[in-house]
Amino acid sequence: MSKHGEQILTEALKLPPVERAELVENLLSSFEFHSRENIDALWAQEAENRIDAFERGEIAAIPAKEVFEEIEKNR
Repeated sequence: MSKHGEQILTEALKLPPVERAELVENLLSSFEFHSRENIDALWAQEAENRIDAFERGEIAAIPAKEVFEEIEKNR
């Protein structure tokens, strides 16, 4: 990685978890994936399935704050 790339990475790693996740999503979406439409459709269906399961009481929700705190603890 170039020196400039290393500087960007160093700064990016200082961001809070949610901002890092948004950055990753933006970077990944900048690539041209031939199957991106299919992948997006599959993720959308997975999200719908999880929402339905939550509404039926089959799965519980965990507050995002707790999830990101756990991630930070395990870094």
